[in-house]
Amino acid sequence: MLTPGIKGTASVTVTAANTAAAMGSGELEVFATPALAALVEQACWQSVAPELDPGCGTVGSRLELDHTAPTPVGLTVRCRCTLTAVEGRKLTFEAVMEDGCGPVGRAVHERFIIQNERFQHKADAKKQPQ
Repeated sequence: MLTPGIKGTASVTVTAANTAAAMGSGELEVFATPALAALVEQACWQSVAPELDPGCGTVGSRLELDHTAPTPVGLTVRCRCTLTAVEGRKLTFEAVMEDGCGPVGRAVHERFIIQNERFQHKADAKKQPQ
């Protein structure tokens, strides 16, 4: 059952592949903001996945992200998230991220519960000539 208070975590080690230079979001060899956003999404969707009905999933719809400190290659970034609100199909999370040396970001993330097959069908329909 989806109720506020569900918690989740996800972590990733900073490598050359997820730096700003590699991801095109800057020139430096530090953890990229797009990679931080993906980490938040991962922690949030995984935290609620076990509580969803079979065949259902969640998709991100909004992300308010503050990336407040750099993380160099070799360190691990960890995201801790909490489900703070459930409004019908809309789920709201708060997340904090740290790298072992201190905080590196905060986020508010919204996701919507969807039926996986129906959602994929809708997306795939965009490939059909009109």
